[in-house]
Amino acid sequence: MKSRIKGIFLIFITTLSLFILAGCGKSASGKTVKIGITGANDPELEKVAQIVKKDGINIKIVEFSDYSQPNTALANGEIDMNDFQTFTFQSDWNKKHKTNIVTMGTTVIAPMSLFSKKIKNINQLKKGDKVAIPNDVTNEGRALQLLESAGLIKLNNAKIPSLRDITENKVGIKLSSLDAGQTAKSLDDVTAACVNSGVASDAKLNPQNAVYREKITAKSKPYVNIMSANAKDKNNPTFKKIVKAYHTPEVADVVKKEFHGYEKAAWTYKVLQ
Repeated sequence: MKSRIKGIFLIFITTLSLFILAGCGKSASGKTVKIGITGANDPELEKVAQIVKKDGINIKIVEFSDYSQPNTALANGEIDMNDFQTFTFQSDWNKKHKTNIVTMGTTVIAPMSLFSKKIKNINQLKKGDKVAIPNDVTNEGRALQLLESAGLIKLNNAKIPSLRDITENKVGIKLSSLDAGQTAKSLDDVTAACVNSGVASDAKLNPQNAVYREKITAKSKPYVNIMSANAKDKNNPTFKKIVKAYHTPEVADVVKKEFHGYEKAAWTYKVLQ
């Protein structure tokens, strides 16, 4: 009798162990990865979530209201990755906040454009015309490079130029610095404005009607958007699968269809790699 009970007990323990192991395997294959974004609309990441779901990876998109939150949440371990910043923003953030956030892969690039309600051609700008540019370090530098590529000014070799790096103002335009979010709203008061893609989209400005658009070259790399993680996770295989899923034709199609030129798939440009 005792022998039979012992045998039944061993069968029960073995079955229970197999069940627990199976459960652990299911948990590992069903890993949830929290990815922080700014705003409430990220159709590319939603497509990525669909792609990796077949590999048992569940992406949970966590929305933040401003640019200061996703890196703080990442450094504090509240999220696993984020998808909102550029190379330059990340580098600047790490220096200022003593964090060790690294790039996992590129996502999109959103070309900056020069818009105007008063002129239709870049050659119509004349001496004394006001041109609005963003006043934060990253976007100011980008706007100045945009104006240089348009032939309006010349800059020295500073990687991220500022107003003091202007060596020549060929036309004699007057630069007006203001918050990046206000550039589109300033179009009634200035001759032209350098407007970020997201701001232009919110203001319903058609990129096809821009006076001048940023050309995507090797100089554009600092402004490429990236997916980021903490340095300890730079070799995380699950995170790498997510980046690999991002770099697919399916996601590139979403970028093209959803953003109508406001954003472009950065990984498809060799000069940005």
